[in-house]
Amino acid sequence: MKIRILEFASQDLIDGFHFYEKQAIGLGNYFLDSLFSDIDSLQVYAGIQPIYFDTYYRMFSKRFPFAIYYRIVDYKALIYAILDYRRSPAWIRKQLNKA
Repeated sequence: MKIRILEFASQDLIDGFHFYEKQAIGLGNYFLDSLFSDIDSLQVYAGIQPIYFDTYYRMFSKRFPFAIYYRIVDYKALIYAILDYRRSPAWIRKQLNKA
């Protein structure tokens, strides 16, 4: 399965990098490495996660409190958002509606 990270999700990764890099030097890179590893696992595991907000699959990151929201279209995993899952469901839905 091919994976495509859409623009809003790319910005989510950049924002997460900056947040964690402010916490400790190098933590931002660890955040990106961890999330990209989770995203790469979609090549094998895409479609087995539960569906949330009617149309998005949600996969949790293994190391950080983030969820990857994606859809499968024409045998491609399209990643729409990568969001902190501790936020309110209303905020998450609003972010997904922007994507």
